[in-house]
Amino acid sequence: MTAKRHNSKFFITGILFFLLSCVPALAADKTVSVLDAAKALDADLTWDPLSQEITFTVGDHTAQCRIGRPLVFFDYRETVLAQAPQIGTNAHPQLPAALFTQLEDFFKQFDTGSFFRVGAILIDPGHGGKDPGTVGSYVENGKTIPVYEKNIALTVSVTLYDMLSKNYPDKKILLTRSGDTYPSLEERVEMANKVSLKKNEAILYISIHANASPFNKKPYGFEVWYLPPDYRRDLIDKNTASKEIVHILNSMLEEEFSTESILIAKNISDSLEAQIGKESKNRGLKEKEWFVVRNAKMPSVLIELGFVSNPEEAKRLNTPSYLQKCAQGIYNGLTAFISRFESQ
Repeated sequence: MTAKRHNSKFFITGILFFLLSCVPALAADKTVSVLDAAKALDADLTWDPLSQEITFTVGDHTAQCRIGRPLVFFDYRETVLAQAPQIGTNAHPQLPAALFTQLEDFFKQFDTGSFFRVGAILIDPGHGGKDPGTVGSYVENGKTIPVYEKNIALTVSVTLYDMLSKNYPDKKILLTRSGDTYPSLEERVEMANKVSLKKNEAILYISIHANASPFNKKPYGFEVWYLPPDYRRDLIDKNTASKEIVHILNSMLEEEFSTESILIAKNISDSLEAQIGKESKNRGLKEKEWFVVRNAKMPSVLIELGFVSNPEEAKRLNTPSYLQKCAQGIYNGLTAFISRFESQ
């Protein structure tokens, strides 16, 4: 921009500012509080009482205005004439209805309407604290080494948490536990249900466990569960080894699930196979049929990383490098799902 053009721009802006300040304000019987405006715009709000500046932020876009100033700045680049915000009788900033409409129009152009994104991922390491989960063992140098499901689940979950937090700083990455504690099943579910989401955002629930076969030490391998609603009867009719798994799955059945649950399960299963398939076995997805469930709010999967009842697999599940591969597999599956989900 040349100096001449630069000066001309500010000269015109100055004249408009002067003219607008000389004209009585348009009748503004209707005003909107900045809090209500932020809620309606689904925007983050910043109010600086010293400079009296109001900033609305939606994603990468901002709109900034100041008390008594008849201008609004869009994305720190474009200056537009507007009715000035005022301090209301309750001492709170108020926006004239016309200014609020301008803000709506500005942010609306960036709203894809049907765009959905993953806003949060809740990782749930099974068991913990007083509940060790399944317990296996293997012999090394003549010594029996115990292997606890709760430790496997926590190690993989924390590693996964670190990976996701680094790659997705804009998403809420949460753990139901970060140490050897035992949140009740109700507390885990409540934590998931209390996560605050914006419009068009979804939360993923990832429950991580290890398996066991009480009467046969031969079974090994990993599997990923997803739960379509009509799976309830088949699940209850089966004698599942772990009572907690049944409770978790049944609580998940209270939600409505969609094809996202199937897609995330398949992505994780495929990615785990790529990471540990040469050492373990992919036992597949635990599902009855493929179908769409309307209006799912929380796609959920439950991952069984292997059988601690199998001595060879128990040893693998007690090896840090192997658990790192497990976390990497889950991470890769989630990133593949998120990329697809957010590009639709």
